Amino acid sequence: MATPNYGYEKRQKELAKKRKKEEKLKARAERKQGTEPETESDAESAEGGDAAAGVESKPE
Repeated sequence: MATPNYGYEKRQKELAKKRKKEEKLKARAERKQGTEPETESDAESAEGGDAAAGVESKPE
């Protein structure tokens, strides 16, 4: 059995932390400018709307 490469795991963890921190700073800067950052989950919920929830308004 091969030995674990702890150095690689540590580097990947550090890179993930760095990416997350940069995304937070970017989002914070965008909020400060008054624009709302659009994430993937926001885009999906915006496209789905009420139809995805099964609720439709019918005029009577």
